[in-house]
Parts: sequence; C-alpha cells; structure tokens
Amino acid sequence: MSNTIEKARLRKQLLDARDDLSLDFIKIASNRIRDNLRKIDFYRKATLIGVYYSIGSEVQTQDLLQEFFNQGREFALPRVDKNDLVFKKISGLGDLELGNFGVMEPKEKCETVKNLDVVLVPAIALTREGYRLGYGFGFYDRYLHGKKSKKIGMTYAKQVLRSFPHDDHDVKMDCVVTEDAVIHVK
Repeated sequence: MSNTIEKARLRKQLLDARDDLSLDFIKIASNRIRDNLRKIDFYRKATLIGVYYSIGSEVQTQDLLQEFFNQGREFALPRVDKNDLVFKKISGLGDLELGNFGVMEPKEKCETVKNLDVVLVPAIALTREGYRLGYGFGFYDRYLHGKKSKKIGMTYAKQVLRSFPHDDHDVKMDCVVTEDAVIHVK
C-alpha cells in the first residue's frame, strides 16, 4: 500500500477517534498541554510564537491565545494565501475572520511575519521521533521546510503512535507535547 493511501486511511481512523473524545476531556487535556508547554525552555524564551486557532477536536488554543494577550506576548496565526501559509500578527480577536476550511485566520491587513521563534503545530497524530500526521494538505510542511523555527507538535497522548508512514518532505517536530508528557525529539 502506498504511503499516501495508508496515511489517508490512518488519518480518517484517527480523526474519527479524536472526534469521539468528550468536550470535558478535550478541555482538561488542552489545559494540561498548555501547562506542559511552559516546561519547554525554548518556548518560555521565545519572543515571537506561531500558534493555530483550534477547531473541532484539536488541542484547544483559545485559552493560550488569551494568555498571550494578557502577558503582552507577541504571536502570529496562520492564514492560507493561495496554496501556502503565511503567519500574521494579531492584536485582538477583532483581527480574525473566518477563512479557508472554516478556520479563524488573521485578516489580510495584519502584519506578515517571516521569522517565528517557535511554531505550535496541530496534529492528528505524532510519533515520539517527531513525525507528524496532519490533515494531508501539506501547508505546515511547506511553511516549515528550511525554517529555523522550533517546532512543537501538540496532540493527545492517545494520538501518539509508535510509527506511521512518512515521506521525505514531512518536517519533523523538535518537541511533542501531550497532556501526559513533553517529548524532546533527538
């Protein structure tokens, strides 16, 4: 079976399982993941962080965004521009609009940033070696390829797998964070 077909099958199976998680579990686990992020030295020291606006059963980031606002931390969210991601700074939730795939993203007028210290990356699944199974569109892999940003993949412990097929263009995470652990990838 080709990697593409196997990844698509796995993606559907894991998304179905993740979508079955209770809202209570998602909230509790997301808060624990946020707590675990604070244990990562390069995350704490970062001056500019890329973070996604969560949807559905993803690890929730809305409380994290509020924390960034409260702390006056600089951060940027992704916006789909043609077939690529660009990260744009926002100064408030009013800077967001409904974009592609039903995801809130920064308005076009927001300042584009080129160099992020850290990027928090959504994942359907991760391995302890830092491989990530995303939604299959390649946006994050294309954006992160060749960038010096530290990459933190966030998912639930149940979604950390022993292995799954990966390709040469798949960008590995520097760190995997779940509600139970921080895994520094070698």
